Amino acid sequence: MDRIIHNRGQVAQENIDKVNAIIDEYGYKRNIFASNLAFNKKFKFAVLLPQYNDLEYWGVQMSGIKKAEKEFASYGVNLEYFLYDFDPISFNKMAQIVLESDFDGLLYAPVFYDEAIRFLKEFKKTEKPIVMIDSNIADSEGHAYVGQNAFKSGFLAGRLTSFAVKEERQVLIVKITRDIEATSVYLQRIDGFYSFFRENKHLTNFKFSEITINDSSLDQLDCAIFEGINSVFVPNSRAYIVAQFLEDNNIKGIRIIGYDLLDKNVEYLKKGVIDFLINQKPEDQGYMGINHLYKKLVLQEPVDETYYMPLEIIVKENYI
Repeated sequence: MDRIIHNRGQVAQENIDKVNAIIDEYGYKRNIFASNLAFNKKFKFAVLLPQYNDLEYWGVQMSGIKKAEKEFASYGVNLEYFLYDFDPISFNKMAQIVLESDFDGLLYAPVFYDEAIRFLKEFKKTEKPIVMIDSNIADSEGHAYVGQNAFKSGFLAGRLTSFAVKEERQVLIVKITRDIEATSVYLQRIDGFYSFFRENKHLTNFKFSEITINDSSLDQLDCAIFEGINSVFVPNSRAYIVAQFLEDNNIKGIRIIGYDLLDKNVEYLKKGVIDFLINQKPEDQGYMGINHLYKKLVLQEPVDETYYMPLEIIVKENYI
């Protein structure tokens, strides 16, 4: 029977017909997992991500990836890491190494949009599965995505901003970025944020302004920026920077909404300086990204090409 199922060796047609009849009657399904173990098949995944030594958010992503690596290692899964510095030159260098190597699948985050588009176009020629985490290139097809719906998370931030507000409200959007950061995530979040107010036209008492600062030049913040401001929306994981400034300058009564349970964010959440954190669960993103490749390649199971993480609202009272 094994020879017939796996097409090995010469078998009389009569016997082939008998076995195929049994397969049709009882619904035989090949055990892909057992076959992989029997033939000692190995699967090699490339992981293309930013260096995480000094970046807590990416360190948490990596912890989820490491957890998956340990869990699936006995099933023939091996990971090879290509970690780049936060600049396009370093990204392109690591991306080129990935393109010149042979991998069964790829996990990566498109931090630099233009460079990521070019790399994605080249890697797709290999016809190997691709999983993106953290942010998605929505206008490109042929890859999977595990992460938050950035637009909807911004929409949610808008709703949180509107809670329990009756009088006129001055809202400041603080975009804290790196010079070389080109991800579109925070732009999608801001779009979602404004969309909430566009869809709720009765909320006419809200006025908006924006500032952009570089997180290596925090002296751009001054007390005058926050005069008359009632709410601050920080569309990435650096809400703690605003919180620290307000605390250091004894500025109170401003609602802050940001993202991610980084240690510094949690510190100011517990103090009540940050009011809401929208958690995008980076550790789960890392784990589920590798899990997606495992199911698709090792188990050969159908998988959802888009998995949005639940939008989790964290306040000091429900932080564990």
